[in-house]
Amino acid sequence: MTGPTSRRTVLTAAIAAALGAAAASTAPAAAVATGAATSRLVDNRFWYSAADWRSGAAAGTRTLAGRRPGLVIGTPSGRTDYTDPHTGTTSTWESATWTSPVHRCGVPATEVIASWNARTPPGTWLAVELRGTYSDGTTTPWYVMGRWAAGDADIKRTSVDDQTDGRSTVWTDTFAMNSSAGALRLASYRLRLTLHRKPGTDLTPTVWRLGAMASDIPDRFTVPASQPRVARELVVPRYSQNTHIGQYPEYDNGGEAWCSPTSSQMIIEYWGRGPTAEDLAWVDPQFADPQVCHAARFTFDHQYSGCGNWPFNAAYAATYKDMSAVVTRLHSLTELETLIRAGIPAITSQSFLKEELTGAGYGTAGHLMTVIGFTPDGDVIANDPASPDNEAVRRVYRRREWENIWLRTKRYNASGKVVSGTGGVCYLYWPARPPAAQERALAAVGVR
Repeated sequence: MTGPTSRRTVLTAAIAAALGAAAASTAPAAAVATGAATSRLVDNRFWYSAADWRSGAAAGTRTLAGRRPGLVIGTPSGRTDYTDPHTGTTSTWESATWTSPVHRCGVPATEVIASWNARTPPGTWLAVELRGTYSDGTTTPWYVMGRWAAGDADIKRTSVDDQTDGRSTVWTDTFAMNSSAGALRLASYRLRLTLHRKPGTDLTPTVWRLGAMASDIPDRFTVPASQPRVARELVVPRYSQNTHIGQYPEYDNGGEAWCSPTSSQMIIEYWGRGPTAEDLAWVDPQFADPQVCHAARFTFDHQYSGCGNWPFNAAYAATYKDMSAVVTRLHSLTELETLIRAGIPAITSQSFLKEELTGAGYGTAGHLMTVIGFTPDGDVIANDPASPDNEAVRRVYRRREWENIWLRTKRYNASGKVVSGTGGVCYLYWPARPPAAQERALAAVGVR
């Protein structure tokens, strides 16, 4: 997602303000050490096993047993009239809910990002909500973290704006503490999943994974340099977002802003999945790489008006057979090397000035790229969708430069103003039943 302004740019700027961004004259914060101290900065909790689903409070849902346990509608417990804000259409839906047990955060959190993996056949959709308890014992309202369907015929998938209680706010896909809250943190949370279907049918969504990443990453302009440990390059398909400039402008003005779905599509195909010819029949046959257009359409957030909603990209990846996907944060390039060694690429989010990343040829206030390996010298090999064509997508970036622009939480923009960085945000996609080595690698970075 390159260019001077994007919806993600506005979002990250708002989060930075909410977390009390420093004044432009502030000196760079001291680097935060990696290792044991940082291991407590990120907390992942995902529900996905039969025991997990049975541990929650069900109202009309039931657990679906099997190799990949899931949650489905059993006997609906409610009926809801929902007016789609993007079409104005009001429809009636049967519904059932599942509420997770209270999860006490391993790190009292300033931010939380939810993820889910589900199938929603036509005539169904789902909503994910979060309610937390602050460190002073008071609670948040139920915040909507997403109203989602794999398709776009029944509802328009959407985030929800203007959700705040004065101490915390939901910025599209991210719960964040407000600066006015001071040292207050989110100590625990519950997630509530509501499954919807057309009345009188036996249709149901199936949810295989639900959870969230909570974190409290300190302000930092720089991070310590890590030592190279892995030299490996994964063979990942290469797609350029820029070959789609001007195509389907109804989805965030076309390919120039499609870094997130383009990156998602690369990794989906790395794992041997992808849309069928029937799925792609809606795309203009003159367009190359129609699967990228498809990914843009089916990650599009109609409120955010963009394809960069982090959980919506993970949810899209998980619509493919036996795929799992989450949004999380990693602490270091060492953790990313652990994944690459095991054969798991990652989609990373970063922002930088042109001169901060040698060889990129551009600056960005928010951009996704796919890390596919490391050179023998430890430099980062990335499939960068902000390239003129598919052949130019593979790039090698200097390790120290790339490490810093990805992991920092504060940076100076071209005007000298302090703005936010993403602090190690990434998407991870992998087969639902991975080999043991990949399962160990995921567990090593806190994902189970």
